[in-house]
Amino acid sequence: MSNKTNLSRRNFLGRAAAVGAIGAISPALITSCAPKSKGKAVDYTLCTLLNKAPDGPELKAGLIGCGGRGTGAAMNFLSAGPNLKITALADLLPDRLAESRAKLKADWNQDIADENCFVGFDAYEKLLQTNIDIALLATPPYFRPIHFEAAVQARKHCFLEKPVAVDPVGARSIMGSAKKAAAMELSVITGTQRRHQRDYVEIYKKVAGGVIGEITGGNVYWNQDKLWHTNPKAEWSEMEAMIRNWVNWTWLSGDHIVEQHVHNIDVGLWFFGAHPVKALGFGSRQRRVTGDQYDSFSVDYVFEDGRHLHSMCRQINGCGGGVFERIQGAEGAALLNGNNIRLVDLAGKDIWTFPYIVDAQGEKSIAVGPYDQEHIDLVTSIRTNKPINEAENTAISTMVGIMGRISAYTGKEVTYDEMMNSDLNLGPKVYVLGPVNDVSKTVPIPGEAFVG
Repeated sequence: MSNKTNLSRRNFLGRAAAVGAIGAISPALITSCAPKSKGKAVDYTLCTLLNKAPDGPELKAGLIGCGGRGTGAAMNFLSAGPNLKITALADLLPDRLAESRAKLKADWNQDIADENCFVGFDAYEKLLQTNIDIALLATPPYFRPIHFEAAVQARKHCFLEKPVAVDPVGARSIMGSAKKAAAMELSVITGTQRRHQRDYVEIYKKVAGGVIGEITGGNVYWNQDKLWHTNPKAEWSEMEAMIRNWVNWTWLSGDHIVEQHVHNIDVGLWFFGAHPVKALGFGSRQRRVTGDQYDSFSVDYVFEDGRHLHSMCRQINGCGGGVFERIQGAEGAALLNGNNIRLVDLAGKDIWTFPYIVDAQGEKSIAVGPYDQEHIDLVTSIRTNKPINEAENTAISTMVGIMGRISAYTGKEVTYDEMMNSDLNLGPKVYVLGPVNDVSKTVPIPGEAFVG
């Protein structure tokens, strides 16, 4: 059997699958950026941007996924306001759980009982049966749809780390669970935290108010050095080795266009007020030493009204960097680049800059960082009984990242409709700490990857 059989159209797009109960995406969820009041900032109701959440009855959270980001999210939650606790932990790997438990004890004096610490693929189910109010979901992204569905079924408010899926089946699952969560009036915040970042929020309000005119196009970039990788140890099964090295396997992370670049893609969709209908991209693998992913992607996203958004991301040492977004308007542009958020006219002259806090050394900052702010907004929404739900928006942004990845892998144009009707599921059929026989481990070759 040739390698081409393993790299067939089926591997990348899947067969058509009815959307079914998930239904069509509500366009109201992606806030429109059409000018509403020329030159004035519009209201932004997603969050209140308080410095701390208000006091109230104790809220207990359980952490599912005890790695570095999960433990960080737990600490962000604890810093969000008074009367907050982490009372349960779940992870596949005992050492990761133990490390997180020790850090939460040392840094935040959180005593998590033995009976509330769970290990294994079913650990999330056991955690959701404990007396928690909020589930913090931060495992490798492939598992996010499974865990979110279970958390909503258990009627828990949620924090979902980005991305929320790695394939079309997972993204649609998140969309369906988001609708159920909304019907239950549960609050759901996701890790695309720029929508909670004060300088981003302020410039969004001005762009949505028409300060730079109608949005005509944009660029979203994340270029940096390589991320970490973990070499397998002899005592690890193939499954354990993959999960410990998850950021380098597409079935677990979605590749970095989905796992990391989703931040920038989400900003583009937020400002455009829509999702693209098709994508044509390319990418390459030149320097990676493990996994099956690419080092770089460049994707042209096209919207229904003909506007274009260019997406670029790269993880290669020694290359030029840059993590930023540029939103082009008919009368100027929004430049979102680190602590230098500003609006410029067509000649490049500043017409507005965000009023940063500046210290004695000239360093700029905002009052509350976005990693804390998203948890402040989550706790505030719960305690004020004003639910907010970001899951569907982030599922759409994740799906757009998946669309770009598949276009680059195959070398072919891919449409959003194809994604919404694909049955592509990248994960294995059985979750055990043993061999992983039914996931792709082959680096895609454009052209050859689109056969059959």
